[in-house]
Amino acid sequence: MYTKSLVNDMNEYILVIPARYASTRLPGKPLVEIAGKPMIQRVYDQCAKAVPTENIYIATDDERIENAVRKFGGQSVLTSPDCLTGTDRVAEVARIISADFYINVQGDEPLFNPKDIQRCINACRACPGEVVNGYTPIEASEDYNSRSVVKVVFRKDQRLLYMSRAPIPGNKSGDFHKAYRQICTYGFPYRALMEFAGETHKTPFENEEDIEILRFLEMGYDVRMVEMSSESIPVDHPEDVERVIRRINA
Repeated sequence: MYTKSLVNDMNEYILVIPARYASTRLPGKPLVEIAGKPMIQRVYDQCAKAVPTENIYIATDDERIENAVRKFGGQSVLTSPDCLTGTDRVAEVARIISADFYINVQGDEPLFNPKDIQRCINACRACPGEVVNGYTPIEASEDYNSRSVVKVVFRKDQRLLYMSRAPIPGNKSGDFHKAYRQICTYGFPYRALMEFAGETHKTPFENEEDIEILRFLEMGYDVRMVEMSSESIPVDHPEDVERVIRRINA
């Protein structure tokens, strides 16, 4: 469903929230209730603190999510259930709605800092044509060793070297000293998105790590890392929902 057509209009940017229903670890995740609201609405509300609501679209593969978005007054785009990743879902939106670049905010981070969106937009403006991604320092060895936390290493000029679910950078002792984790707020130029989605299969390291940004690296794109805030709690498991509720109540 498209609440308005922007096919013939050129926006500087639009913000897209991919929301897939069939999560393997938490089915129906976007509709999980968090303190009286579905999670996708909480993500939308955070985005609306940073950008105009007419620039926000939720890209989903399921009419149940589409109906929930309609109820709280958001805009949605119904995308294919066969998208390889959330970024491929953003690319489907890009084929319909024209923009210079696309901001991607994950649909499972209901507590992210809205200021991170503006940081991402500023980086896209400063580095046109480059892919942008967020990072923040890791503060605990538990996160450093967790396979659910994506670690990043990058050059002095903030260009990404690699991402992994393994604890990187490592050392001979195996101890946690200093590391960084990915923040799942992205900026994609139109051309990069189209080339990304032109791949019919995941690239080798992307597939092995289950980290879609690696596809850009494997295709030869630079990924510009931008420091962002650390308060977001990604919701991957039922216990993460409880952590988010405790934070909201606090």
